[in-house]
Amino acid sequence: MSPSTADVPRVTLRGDVEIPQLGYGVFLIRRRETVDAVAHALKAGYRHIDTAAAYRNEPQVGEAVRASGLDRREVFITTKCFNDDHGHDEAHRALRASLDRLEMDDVDLYLIHWPVPSQDRYVETWQAFIEAQEQGLVRAIGVSNFQPAHLRRVVDETGVTPAINQVELHPYFQERELREVHGELGIVTEAWSPLAQGAVLDDEAIVGIAEAHGKTPGQVVIRWHLQLGNVVIPKSVTPQRIRENFEVFDFELSADEMKTIEGLDRGQRIGPDPNTFELP
Repeated sequence: MSPSTADVPRVTLRGDVEIPQLGYGVFLIRRRETVDAVAHALKAGYRHIDTAAAYRNEPQVGEAVRASGLDRREVFITTKCFNDDHGHDEAHRALRASLDRLEMDDVDLYLIHWPVPSQDRYVETWQAFIEAQEQGLVRAIGVSNFQPAHLRRVVDETGVTPAINQVELHPYFQERELREVHGELGIVTEAWSPLAQGAVLDDEAIVGIAEAHGKTPGQVVIRWHLQLGNVVIPKSVTPQRIRENFEVFDFELSADEMKTIEGLDRGQRIGPDPNTFELP
């Protein structure tokens, strides 16, 4: 039996906003491919689409959602404020521009894309996010790529805790310390590049687990994320792979299999260091 939207667990964010735990990411998808890719994802059952101003495909995401015939409230939309829009007024303008490109009145989740500590403007940017949520332009607010010191600072200086922190997280880079801080502060963990851009899919341990379940290595890694409690946003432009990445609700990893994958951590990033990343 094919999985359905109802199979996807939902995680409750601050403010009682529910986010589907499995979503679809559109990072590095060309604009001309985005409409079809998102259409395939929605047809497969995804109801959570993750985009960003920096991806330059917000208009195509909005187009695909409208063309799907689904009610706007059936699809959870995330977008992000990029590094050159840090600052109170700049962040407000960036959000309005994203809403215009999406052709939506609001988004379900708005994230600060990177902390950019060299600019030292992420706290005032966060204050703008708080105001945008109060104005009803966003349902939930969070951050991306924030490290423990960045998280603690925004909480200490504004009194408002991010609902979610979207970070690089995969079997070779498991961010245990950061996830512990998330647990302490009540922040949901969301994983970008959950398959390490395919780097983990040939790992002997993961391949073995996949063979035992009659699943693909990618499905095993996505299942690992879900059982950890992470929100996870795999990305593919291939219809078959989009469907496969959604077919992860008919099996479960054992405690021993989870422990095996836990042992694969190398502390190995594939993306930039959030403490030093500025502009591309």
